[in-house]
Amino acid sequence: MNGPMHCKRKFWKILVFIIAGVAALGFVVMSLWNWLMPSLFAGAHQIDYLHALGLFVLCKILFGGFRGRGCHHDRRHRWEQMSEEERQKFKEGMRGFGRFRGGWHRGAADSADVKENKEPPQAPGSV
Repeated sequence: MNGPMHCKRKFWKILVFIIAGVAALGFVVMSLWNWLMPSLFAGAHQIDYLHALGLFVLCKILFGGFRGRGCHHDRRHRWEQMSEEERQKFKEGMRGFGRFRGGWHRGAADSADVKENKEPPQAPGSV
C-alpha cells in the first residue's frame, strides 16, 4: 500500500487540505476585517475576498513567514548529536548574546567581567 499510487494520493490530499485551509483563513480575515475595521476606524472600507487573501499572505510574510514546524526539531537533533565539549563551547559562544551594556556587545570574552561585577569597558573617546 506504500507504493507510488499511495504517495500520489497522499500528495493530492495534502494539497486539497492546504487549499481549503487558505480559503477558510481568507474568509476569516475578510469577515473580521469587515466586522471590526469600519466600526473602529472612520476611513476603513470593507474588503472583498481577494483583498482578504492578499492581506493574509502579506501578514504571513511580514509577521509569520511560511516555515513549517520542523525547524525546532532540527536544532534539537543537532544539539543531541553534539558532544559535551561542543555543547560547552556553544554555550560559551552564546553567553551574553544580545545583551547590551554601556554601548558594548558583551560576548564570551567579557563573561569574566560580568561574573566579577566589573564596569564595562568605555568606548574610545567617551568620558
